[in-house]
Amino acid sequence: MSSPTTIPQAPRRSLVESTIDLIRAQVESGAWKVGSKIPNEQELADMLDVGRNTVREAIRVLSHAQVLEVRQGDGTYVRTNVDAAETMRRIGRSSLREHYELRAMLEAEAARLAATHRSEADVAFLRELLSRRGERRDHAAREDFVDADIAFHGAIARMSGNAALAELYRYFAGSVRVYMSEALDEGDLPNPGLDLHAIIIDAIERRDGDAAAAAARAVATPMIVALSMGGAAPSKK
Repeated sequence: MSSPTTIPQAPRRSLVESTIDLIRAQVESGAWKVGSKIPNEQELADMLDVGRNTVREAIRVLSHAQVLEVRQGDGTYVRTNVDAAETMRRIGRSSLREHYELRAMLEAEAARLAATHRSEADVAFLRELLSRRGERRDHAAREDFVDADIAFHGAIARMSGNAALAELYRYFAGSVRVYMSEALDEGDLPNPGLDLHAIIIDAIERRDGDAAAAAARAVATPMIVALSMGGAAPSKK
């Protein structure tokens, strides 16, 4: 009889990681409000049933993330109730459907703004990028196809005239790459081609923001509909 298959155990979370999560939860829930002073190290250690060194390391991590602010000789204060790095990690663990819904929102507004701010050179550049993207979906050319698609939508985000949106999309591009590759591996999931993307460019060239936003949403809609009907890959945990 063959021996049973074994799988590695999931790594145990360290006390520091657990303590970070507990402190972050107090901040995010509003129990400790922005600008307020949190309990001192010993009080936190007693509350969380961990050592002071564990608390000190957790506070150091959250201070580095700019969630907390340590004021020497005074105490530790809540600086913000949003941990940007943790927020991005949570986004990274979203489902394929959630990912495409969020991507559709970003790309629609980027296209709307690009229609207002674009130059003739911008339009020409978008057409060049779309030509590079082509219809390449075979496995050998997949990496080039994904790179070209990200470059196309990233260029629209930069043309939006909104630096915050462009920077968010640039950060988002890392997960875009992963999810696009995953979507292409799903043979029954659609991937809109050149014609729908060309409509985005045409609307941007006409400076028609509403049409550009609608066209960008239309690019994402077939994927979102397919995923809503049960084609979604499991969430990344």
